Amino acid sequence: MFSLSSNQRYYLYQQPCDMRKGFDGLYGLVTSELNQRVVNGSVFVFINRSRTHIKLLHWEHGGLVIYHKRLEKGRFEIPKLGENKTQVSWPDLVLIIEGIKILSIKRKVRFELQNE
Repeated sequence: MFSLSSNQRYYLYQQPCDMRKGFDGLYGLVTSELNQRVVNGSVFVFINRSRTHIKLLHWEHGGLVIYHKRLEKGRFEIPKLGENKTQVSWPDLVLIIEGIKILSIKRKVRFELQNE
């Protein structure tokens, strides 16, 4: 079941990823490169060098899930997050997947609950 939503945290692996990697390979990148725990409910986003494939690694009840999308035309737009930042918002992830250039969007001010 597809169970991603705005309630989760999303982390973008900012280097090009080899899309031949499966569960174990992506799990290794999360723990060694992003210094995160896969089983904490977060979603980890990987994009290949040519930006035509995207994989999302997510822990659901009972095991890991990989969502994989391959573009037949065009490329995924990768946002500039800044040095040592990997978290991407749910709206930005949706825009990346839908092929909308994030830099050209004007955002209206919205209330956001601060994490403690």
